Amino acid sequence: MGWGEDSGWSQGIVIAAQGISKFLAKKDLFRDVSFHINPGDRIGLIGSNGAGKSTLMHILMGEMEPDSGVISRSRHLRMGYLPQQWSAIQGKSVLAYATDIDETVQSVRRELRAVEERLRSHSGYQGFQEDVLLQAHLLEQLETLGGYDLEARASKVLTGLGFSGARLEHPVSSLSGGWVMRLELGRLLLSEPDLMLLDEPTNHLDLDALMWLEEYLLSTRSAVLIIAHDRAFLNRIVRRVFELELGRFQEYSGNYDFYLLEKARRQEILLASHKNQQERLRQIERFIDRNRCRKDRARQVQSRIKALDKIERIEIPAEESTIRFSFPEAPRCGKRVVELQDIHKSYGDHMVYAGVDLLVERGDRIAFLGHNGAGKSTLLKILAGVAEPSAGVRKVGHLVSLGYYAQVQWEQLRPEWTVLQEATSVSGDLSQTQLRGMLGAFLFQDEDVLKRVSVLSGGEKARLTLCKLLVQRPNALFLDEPTNHLDIESRNVLEEALGEFSGTVCFISHDRHFINAIANKVLVVEGGRIQLFPGNYDDYMTVWRHRVEAGSDHSEAPGGGELPAEKVPPPQAVSRKVQDRKRMEAERRNELYRLKAPLQNRLDRIEASLDAEQARLDDFKARLADPLTYQGGTDIRRLNQDYQECSARVQRITEEWEGTALELEEMETEFWSEQGGK
Repeated sequence: MGWGEDSGWSQGIVIAAQGISKFLAKKDLFRDVSFHINPGDRIGLIGSNGAGKSTLMHILMGEMEPDSGVISRSRHLRMGYLPQQWSAIQGKSVLAYATDIDETVQSVRRELRAVEERLRSHSGYQGFQEDVLLQAHLLEQLETLGGYDLEARASKVLTGLGFSGARLEHPVSSLSGGWVMRLELGRLLLSEPDLMLLDEPTNHLDLDALMWLEEYLLSTRSAVLIIAHDRAFLNRIVRRVFELELGRFQEYSGNYDFYLLEKARRQEILLASHKNQQERLRQIERFIDRNRCRKDRARQVQSRIKALDKIERIEIPAEESTIRFSFPEAPRCGKRVVELQDIHKSYGDHMVYAGVDLLVERGDRIAFLGHNGAGKSTLLKILAGVAEPSAGVRKVGHLVSLGYYAQVQWEQLRPEWTVLQEATSVSGDLSQTQLRGMLGAFLFQDEDVLKRVSVLSGGEKARLTLCKLLVQRPNALFLDEPTNHLDIESRNVLEEALGEFSGTVCFISHDRHFINAIANKVLVVEGGRIQLFPGNYDDYMTVWRHRVEAGSDHSEAPGGGELPAEKVPPPQAVSRKVQDRKRMEAERRNELYRLKAPLQNRLDRIEASLDAEQARLDDFKARLADPLTYQGGTDIRRLNQDYQECSARVQRITEEWEGTALELEEMETEFWSEQGGK
């Protein structure tokens, strides 16, 4: 049936699959898959969640048998596998565990320590010379195996993946799941196998670690097969693409962008060939139907029938189900969505932020950048009202409705509830039909809505959490790694939905393609400080980051961040300049405060009146919805009239609030425009 296991076939092939198939219950996970991997290949394994990508990797590793077909490996092949989940390891430091990668090296080191102990305790000549020769041999063997510089290489790799110097001595058991994955990735890279199988290695990396990994993989001699949903990462790394789609396997040469173009071209050719074949089949069938009863055409009819049976039909693959959704039109809110003033946040003795100010305005689409542990998620939670600051003031604008998406979905989901129960808990006035329709758009159909949350995959939990967010109809979204666990097609759909969303978005992501598609501002978090820059990720990398690294005079950036000067002035001059600027800004803010105080007071009175009328309206709604209302002596006609009058007042006051808020915004804009011209 093909090459045997560990055969000695040549052609320089590392591993090959020939006609392998795998079935899951009654479903073909994939069938008749054949390919080979050469030394140094960098291959992306593409497919939707559940297509069988991880299963294929398990088969290549020998951890699972295919139902048919053969896997052939080159003799003495060394393979390394990074799965999506690892359990925490006990009893070793980060550095010690990272260097514990080669049993041969460890064995030589143990023997060398034993020889050195004997040499120290020798009292005579007997056996001394043999131990000296053995020590020299072991030292030479250790050098050949790379044991001398293993710790240095490990420190370099772990530093690249985000481990600080002090953290190298921390016990592995103290690491979170994301950091354990980084450590396992570091061990795999250090072992330098002939073939690396990486299952979503980018999920737990910040952008700095991700770019370091890219450089490492571009320089490694190992062949690499990668499952990843980061399009920028795939574009930079891979030179071949394997696609699993609806049980079928296709191979493409090139990166991810080439794969998209080539797939579209192949689909176009397939559709044209199918169309031509269908026309040819119709012609043959018409000839047979017209001449079936004519004796003089009997031989020709039989010939056409045989030809028809022999034709291999071209099939058009069914389209794969993908999520389809859009965020509802966001109700208009005030210009100031959320404002943080002098925010402090600490966990025990660890101070994350001390005196942070931030204003998020309507229409902002802010991407948070910074290494893991810098405080991005903490800041996002404070903005969303999920976490309380240790000190400082958080203000939420009028008519702002907040929606928060957690990085770890199970923080927001109840394991014992069903999918339908989770969605119903936030559905408000939506009917069951509408709710099931929305769940169906997120691929929870029929009996799927009765699944318990505890049995859902990571991708399914992500889809359910996004569905709940959509049901709540917020006008300000705070999203922590929303693309994690989503396949590429689902990421594209999310991008399109957010692109059309009329509200405000603050989000954390390490998917550069996603950031470029969504962001109009970039907020950089580093060392407890935040800096805000205009533009998307590419703008930050090509303009702002390089200027910041070159040195800054802390002058204002267009987006509220800080721009460097061509020459860095002395510290004293910078200090005086900063003090003068702050004094002038304070004077201007005080002047603006005096100017807008009457309007602001009027707006506050309108807001208080609106809140009171809204409370009355909610009370009328509750009474009209209560069946008991219709059983007593309540004047239903009068109640309806009161409800209509209250609703009209709410509408009138809302319009008054919008007009006053717009007037206030125009005053602020005009004031700062005049100040900028002075």
